[in-house]
Amino acid sequence: MSWRPTSSRRRSRVGNDVIQLARIAITSRPNAPRVDQLTCTASHGIASRNWTTPRREVAPVLSIDALHVTYGGAVQALRGVSLEVPDGAVVAVLGSNGAGKSTLLRAISGTLRLHRGRVDSGTIRYGDTQLGNRDPAQTVRLGLVQVPEGRHIFGRLTVEENLRAGGMGSRDKAAKATARDRVYELFPVLRERSSQRGALLSGGEQQMLAIGRALMASPKLLLLDEPSLGLAPRIIGQIGEVIAEINRQGTSVLLVEQNATMALGVADLACVLDVGEVSLSGSAAELARTDEVQRLYLGHDSDEPEVQVTGPATHRALSRWTP
Repeated sequence: MSWRPTSSRRRSRVGNDVIQLARIAITSRPNAPRVDQLTCTASHGIASRNWTTPRREVAPVLSIDALHVTYGGAVQALRGVSLEVPDGAVVAVLGSNGAGKSTLLRAISGTLRLHRGRVDSGTIRYGDTQLGNRDPAQTVRLGLVQVPEGRHIFGRLTVEENLRAGGMGSRDKAAKATARDRVYELFPVLRERSSQRGALLSGGEQQMLAIGRALMASPKLLLLDEPSLGLAPRIIGQIGEVIAEINRQGTSVLLVEQNATMALGVADLACVLDVGEVSLSGSAAELARTDEVQRLYLGHDSDEPEVQVTGPATHRALSRWTP
């Protein structure tokens, strides 16, 4: 039987069959890793062809739409703020003093009323739950916990007692023991200081305790308000590494921070608040390359080399903070 060249129409049909089989093979595997692009190449003159599978949309763990907040019915703190926190991501919110960053976290956690503020309009959704005017304790039980600016630990209580206070909302003793072990693994110094009063800890140790107390509630979403405030550069680096590790362990993070170098180094996404409005948003790496962010938050002029910030990855390296 003599060999005959395959016609171009037959080659095209064979190529399509190869692509279709590859597509079926991948989509039929329930635990297959996400494939963004597959290149199928067949021999005997069939040209390479690329096709891209659609990305699976990651449902946001937190969704804020057109949020307006005022204090005392007169001072407008947020003006139509909209943002999302994808499940498993770190989202950084940058901005100067008075931009509305802390107000945003208060509105999410339900503590806004304690500061005589109110939500005038807009929605805040945590998963499928409309937060509305929920009590802060209810918000914590849902799995959403805030670490406030200034730490606010119980100075007269010991480290161990502070951690126990953070887990009071749970009746599961095994879960609380697991959470405490997680905290001590993240912050070994707290284990060493477990019987010491909180007021006697250093500023960095108090910040670790504040974060550890929040983790005792096993949150799905952690709200961090200025965790680097007043800390030495070396401690800021450690806090940034811990935030990245907390996220790697499965907790989503909304990080409000003025230290843009640290925040953009650990974040997947970021936005900039300017007088109560979102002025910039995008990936952390993209924002780090903008002239405005480099000039206002990273201390670089536009003609200086770009700041290198690691993009989203399973193991992100924290950028060095230089005094």
